[in-house]
Amino acid sequence: MLIDDDILDAVRIQSSADIRPAAEALREAVSERTGLLVNITHNIATSTPMKDVDGRVLASDVFTPGEAGALWWEVPLLGLTSPLPKACRLEGEPFWCNRSGIYSRSRNRALEALDLSDFEARAFTRAAIVAPVHLPFGQIGAASFVHHDRDVEDLSAIFGAHDEALALLARIFITSYVKATEQPREQLAGVALTKREVECLRWAGAGKTNDDIAIILGLKRTTIRFHIRSAAQKLDAVNRDQALFKAAQLGFLGKVR
Repeated sequence: MLIDDDILDAVRIQSSADIRPAAEALREAVSERTGLLVNITHNIATSTPMKDVDGRVLASDVFTPGEAGALWWEVPLLGLTSPLPKACRLEGEPFWCNRSGIYSRSRNRALEALDLSDFEARAFTRAAIVAPVHLPFGQIGAASFVHHDRDVEDLSAIFGAHDEALALLARIFITSYVKATEQPREQLAGVALTKREVECLRWAGAGKTNDDIAIILGLKRTTIRFHIRSAAQKLDAVNRDQALFKAAQLGFLGKVR
């Protein structure tokens, strides 16, 4: 479903003053097209909610006022216990889900392995359409769209008609919010690792020791240590674990072949 450029512009945030009007525009655009409510976060790894320029929480003040809107972000361990953020870590396309399964346009076997027991209690809804938004430095945002009737469990028809439009609206709103509110990370953005440094970090990230990596790459153990330490210095990391974390944030650590 096509979306007018005026609507896309309305949900795009240029400065912190635009946050609330953009949130209201997103709420109205979603409601007019689908009748669904919006829950949204710029970072599934934190319980810190999105706020407008005056510090008001968007979840409870704009999107779903009252107890239903405030509940999800007041649970500190939600990112670790709810199946919705777990699925967002494994999927880049929009999906819809209920207690019976998680459904996207392209099959994702990793999603099929997720535990959906006690789905409603853990997800705070019987069904949801979710749009993951994968951001720079490994950050993941997400928008979930739920029915105003809490008894509704099947969102397949709405998903089939509007999934791409909802994903586009979510991506524009979340990415522009992050740009308008997050601190810049120029130091990390300019990091350039050598091919050998990346190879060593990837194997280290796979749980291999320096001795293991030396055998795999046919190098000396001291050479492996040198490359990992060199990478850590470039990443401004204080130890091996932090170097791996920062390298993963920057996308250096893909699957080891």
